[in-house]
Amino acid sequence: MKTLTILRHAKSGWDVQVERDFDRPINARGRRGAEIIGQYVKRQAFPIDRIIASPAVRVTETLDIFQPAANLDDLEPHWDRRIYLASAATLIDVIHDMGSDADNLLISGHNPGLEDLALMLVPQDGGGDLREKVEEKLPTSALVRLEIDIADWRELEVNMARIVDFIRPRDLDPALGPAMDDD
Repeated sequence: MKTLTILRHAKSGWDVQVERDFDRPINARGRRGAEIIGQYVKRQAFPIDRIIASPAVRVTETLDIFQPAANLDDLEPHWDRRIYLASAATLIDVIHDMGSDADNLLISGHNPGLEDLALMLVPQDGGGDLREKVEEKLPTSALVRLEIDIADWRELEVNMARIVDFIRPRDLDPALGPAMDDD
């Protein structure tokens, strides 16, 4: 049994002028979202053995806040450029490369790839209310936790996962309401 935790980066600071989208930082709401989602992971005691992530600034800043809040600051993320703005198919390739290294993997990156990944891995009729919520939108700082009956990440295929948790910052702090859901 493997678990895959999908963490979308925190809310971006669009008011900051950057030359490249890759360099866009998170804003104050994003920092708060990353922190409360990290605290949630700590309270739930979700095991995470390995983190793979996009090296984009908004992801690195998200993890800089999320990891200590989740009590995961001893894990060094594996930065993989392929995750930056990747399709779900590319994200599956990245996950396949993990082999049998970790049982509890966290991937952090961007939409629409992460949302598509969750929906691709969970059968239409197998996700219930949680799948429907992910279908509506995977907002910034949202976390989806999947269970997959495989022994090696190379066995990962579409329609084989179950959503066991989906949490958004606004679920934990109403002050971080729908405005939080945008990039």
